[in-house]
Amino acid sequence: MAALFIFGVILKRVLSGIQPSGQLHLGNYFGMMKRMIHYQEENDLFSFIVDYHAMTSIHDGKRLRDNTLNAAMDFLALGMDPEKSTFWIQSDVPQVTELTWILSNVSSVALMERGTSYKDKLAKGLKANMGLFSYPILMAADILLFGGEIVPVGKDQKQHIEMTRDIAVRFNQTYGKVFVVPEPDIDNERQLVPGIDGQKMSKSYNNTIPIFGEEKAIRKKVMSIVTDSTRVDEAKNPDCTLFHIYSLFLNEEETLELEERFATPGTGYGDIKKSLFGKIMDHFQSFREKRTYLENHKDSVYETLRNGAEKASTVAEEYLTRARNAAGLNYKI
Repeated sequence: MAALFIFGVILKRVLSGIQPSGQLHLGNYFGMMKRMIHYQEENDLFSFIVDYHAMTSIHDGKRLRDNTLNAAMDFLALGMDPEKSTFWIQSDVPQVTELTWILSNVSSVALMERGTSYKDKLAKGLKANMGLFSYPILMAADILLFGGEIVPVGKDQKQHIEMTRDIAVRFNQTYGKVFVVPEPDIDNERQLVPGIDGQKMSKSYNNTIPIFGEEKAIRKKVMSIVTDSTRVDEAKNPDCTLFHIYSLFLNEEETLELEERFATPGTGYGDIKKSLFGKIMDHFQSFREKRTYLENHKDSVYETLRNGAEKASTVAEEYLTRARNAAGLNYKI
C-alpha cells in the first residue's frame, strides 16, 4: 500500500516528473510545477526530473547535464520543499531501468503502436528509435516503482497513464499483485497555457515566456504576444491570447476587472502588455532571488538531490525486489 498514514490522516502518494528540456517558462509553471508544489502540502509527493526521458530528444551530453541541474534549481526556487516531499533526478535511481526491462516483457508491441504521442512526434520530424517507441514503458516504470496512486498530467498525457494502468494490470495478472494501479489527475480548468502566438506554450514552437533570466528578454517576449488590429479607441475581445496569459495571475475578481478593461475603449494592447510584464516580475520576484542564491550555492543543491535520491531509492528497491521475486529473478527464495 503506497498511501502514507500520518496523525490519523491517510495521504495519497502523488507522483509526477518534468523533462529538463530547456529554460523554464510559464507553461511549465502553471501547467505542472505549481500543482506539484501545492500537492506537497497535503499529500505524499514524489517528484523528479526525468533526464532518461529527455534522451529521446536531446543528444548533447553537456546540454542534458546543464538542463537537468537547471530544472532542479528551478523547481527548488519555485517552492519544492525536500522536507515535505521526495525530490530527485531520475537517473540517480537506476532501479527504474531494470524495472523497465521487466515490464517490457508484459507490454505488447500493439500497445506501443497505439501511442498517439509517438505518432505525433514522428509527424513533427523526430527520428524513430526504440527510446521514443518504448517511452510509455519507462514512464510506467517511473510510476509503478514508487507506488504512485495519483499522477497529475495534462490531457495530452492521459493515454500514457492508461498504458501504465494496462501494464500494471497485466503484470499483476501474470505474477500476482505487486503494483499499485494509478489514477490520472487531469486539471480540467487549465488544460492549456497559450504561448505568445496562441498555440500551446512550448519550446518546440519557440513561443514561450521565461520565468528566470534577463528582464529584458522576458519583456521582449511579453511585448511580442500576438494581438489583433483593434484600435485603442475600440473595445477589445477578451477571448484572446493576451487575456488568457494575463488571467493566469489573477483571482476571479481581478479577472473580471481585466475583462472590463478589455471592454472599455481607451486602452491599447501595448499598455496591457506592459502591465502584464510588471505582474510577471512581481509574482516571481522572490523566486528569482532564490534561484540566484541556488546558482551561487550549487553544493547545497547537490546535497538536496543526493538526499532525495536516497529516499526514492529506498522505496524503489522495495517495489523492484517484489517484482523480481514475483517474476522469478531471485533464485535464492
